Amino acid sequence: MKRLILAVLLSASCLVSLAQKDTLRVMGYNVLYYGSGCQGPNSLYHSYLKTIVGYTNPDILSLEKMGSIKLTPDDKYGAAPYGFADSILLYALDSAFPCRYGHCPFTNESRTNNMSVIFYDKRKLGFVSIVYSYANITDFNLYKLYYKDRNLAKTHDTTFLYIMPNHDMSGDEFESVRGLQIGEVVKRMKAHFSHLPNMINIGDFNVRTSREPFYQELTDPDDTNFKFFDPPFLPDQKLKYPANWDHDSQYAAYFTTSTRESSFVPNPCGTGGGGKNWYDHIFLSGWIVNGANYIKYVPHSYRTIGNDGQRLKVAINNSNVHVNTSAPADVIEALYQMSNKYPVMLDMEVSPNINGVSPPDPEIAGKPVANKESVFVDPVSDGILSVHLPADVIGQQITISFLKDGDTKLKKTLLIKDRNVQIKCKLSPGAYFLQITGHHNVMFDEQMLVK
Repeated sequence: MKRLILAVLLSASCLVSLAQKDTLRVMGYNVLYYGSGCQGPNSLYHSYLKTIVGYTNPDILSLEKMGSIKLTPDDKYGAAPYGFADSILLYALDSAFPCRYGHCPFTNESRTNNMSVIFYDKRKLGFVSIVYSYANITDFNLYKLYYKDRNLAKTHDTTFLYIMPNHDMSGDEFESVRGLQIGEVVKRMKAHFSHLPNMINIGDFNVRTSREPFYQELTDPDDTNFKFFDPPFLPDQKLKYPANWDHDSQYAAYFTTSTRESSFVPNPCGTGGGGKNWYDHIFLSGWIVNGANYIKYVPHSYRTIGNDGQRLKVAINNSNVHVNTSAPADVIEALYQMSNKYPVMLDMEVSPNINGVSPPDPEIAGKPVANKESVFVDPVSDGILSVHLPADVIGQQITISFLKDGDTKLKKTLLIKDRNVQIKCKLSPGAYFLQITGHHNVMFDEQMLVK
């Protein structure tokens, strides 16, 4: 009888263990060229991130606007050292939580000076693939992760989670460029999925108002199969549409720009002005909002780390108006030093897959991973340079430079209105280095002979 009771208790204990729910904490953070030395020594900024991560304890961490990491030791486009992602693991993340994190592969098809990198808790999640990439000023990669369900050995079924980190073009004058960036991202989503799976669209979108076209495309699309939700609006219903959060104090608790009052203090890398805008968001697919496939948003868990709602036009650590007690003092100081942006965060509840039953997979197999349209240049003829640009460059500003022996011999900056551009080149015959650059990226970088 004792053995029978023990067996029943053990069986019940195992069933409780198998049915136990888990939590995934998701954080997005624009880290202002972290790794490039723009703000200061990397070792110092590792310590700031360690303090922040030690407090926020994320399971998924999207670091946007990092200095682009060299893909090889001699990569001339990288702004951060080769192996920098591993140094973040060693000196910041694992220093806060030993042996816990891994990172997804990263790309730099845009040849840009900044990139986004996804870090994740490798005890809970595993990396599967980059589903697709899109390059426009920076790289937009859709990452596929899987949840390490404790029942996986028995069910051979798991829950996939897709995450897209973003850093879109900033500036009121570049609204159309942001629209093009996100529009192309959505177009690729529609090519790879029949409808949105468990998907997170996270990052610094630089959006000023809910009326901005790309925001509408995400949250109020014609095709509701690809509708995203901005949690403070829906499902939390703390805010209502339409909304213009630009310098409006009623949205102060959601402001992510800026943690600093001065654009030169503590360093000249980044913007100041205190809290005044909400650029950083975490958009969720309907599956996550409704818990359709084992992962569900925890209602009212969306928050802006370090923002107590009293930061309108003042710095995160300004105690003259109001002492910021929303986080420990050392965390507030680390957030002030680390970036001019506040991190955003939310929680998701994961239910165990006990029976190996999942809804049909909406991912369409067999699609190409990368998509990048190249720049083509015709040889200079009769003093004219002809450049053929990708369609997504329209509306952007580019600079065309001819260099020789380290000196710039010709430099022209243009606002692109058409894919085909011609410029006059009064240059002496010889070999030149032709470079075409965008706002942050190198679009063309080759030697050219002028006859």
